[in-house]
Amino acid sequence: MYVGKAKNLKKRVSSYFANQSNLLQKTKILVSQTEKIRYIIAGSEIEALLLEANNIKKYMPKYNSRLRDGKRYPLVRITVSDKYPKVLIARRYEEEPSGKGSLYFGPFPNSGAVRLVLRTVRRIFPFQSVINHPKKLCLYYHLGLCPCPEVVGDKEYLKNINHIVSFLKGDIKKVVKELENERRLLSKEEKFEKAQIIQQKIDAILYVTSEAFEKFDHKTNPNLESDLRNNELAILKKTFLRLNIKIKDFKRIECFDISNTSGTNSTGSMVVFTNGEKNSSQYRKFKIRNLPDFSNSPNDFAMMQQVLERRLSHKEWRFPDLIIVDGGKGQVSAALKALRTMKQFNNEVINIQLIGLAKREEIIITSDFKEIRLPKDSPALHLVQRIRDESHRFAITYHRKLRSKALFKLTSSQHHKHKGKREKKLEDRIG
Repeated sequence: MYVGKAKNLKKRVSSYFANQSNLLQKTKILVSQTEKIRYIIAGSEIEALLLEANNIKKYMPKYNSRLRDGKRYPLVRITVSDKYPKVLIARRYEEEPSGKGSLYFGPFPNSGAVRLVLRTVRRIFPFQSVINHPKKLCLYYHLGLCPCPEVVGDKEYLKNINHIVSFLKGDIKKVVKELENERRLLSKEEKFEKAQIIQQKIDAILYVTSEAFEKFDHKTNPNLESDLRNNELAILKKTFLRLNIKIKDFKRIECFDISNTSGTNSTGSMVVFTNGEKNSSQYRKFKIRNLPDFSNSPNDFAMMQQVLERRLSHKEWRFPDLIIVDGGKGQVSAALKALRTMKQFNNEVINIQLIGLAKREEIIITSDFKEIRLPKDSPALHLVQRIRDESHRFAITYHRKLRSKALFKLTSSQHHKHKGKREKKLEDRIG
């Protein structure tokens, strides 16, 4: 009925049976119909992701309905009928002419997960990733990621494709065994350089499928994700009520962050979470303006106040139930000044609840400067941290963009300046 993955299966499964009052109706139905639970231990995060995708495709579980829909979630497509098969990302199963066929793997939880899998595999087994490859060596060839088989005529290319197919099926032991046999034969033939390349591939596979491999974030239970978000919001609401902070709901949460380099190219970000899920269509970015020169000592508090005032002046944007600022008491104080300043424009603004999340110690600061220390495993803290981290990511992305533009303008002006000097020297020589 359902396929999912978790780092702690006991904790994940028991959450559905311990307190069923917090479950949504569809999850209650799933639990009531469950007769048996099977589990498989995977060696690593990436193995678990591949295993999950393959089992969903194999069993077509009722409660993984969104992941079963190939039109919605990304697939890996390998054009095995081509002379030199391509490895592509697809959103649906393609209708192909007779005699042509492709292998499909997935669907995967999200595009980030599938791209990470392919990026990892490609470093070990280079492949061609476009249907119509140019008749010349491409950039990826020079990076060691594409053999350009149609140009070079790589005899080893089909071996790479076969290994990729086995890898995506989750049969990683088979891939390693085949590579070990190939390395052994090359060593017997005293082709030690080629044997060393094969050994490097084996080492890379063992690395990415080990517990030490860097974890990556993806949705593992899209049908039941709302249960987790509802639980986080419920615990956050209880925390507020315990502190006599009145709030009706958390339907819309906005978070703000400031990013700058020594006061230059300063930016502010606003991210929006609706019912605990990010709503990227509502994100907004702000370029800090009309502030004194802070090159010696950037004033993040004044920047935060300006961003909040500019945001709150947009009456056409729905006001949030909760504002989170990235920072401690200084940022909270700046946000309070913005709320008070904008009160004259709209009385509803002052009723917005406000908290800050201080870095390092991860302490929540309330609008009356009380400090809340939630347990590290608190779902409410995880929710606030996730929102804060998304705000920081969005702010720093915009800041880097502005910084790159400024650097490009500076480099371009210096180039024209030097060019003008060279031309003047040449005219002087001719004159």
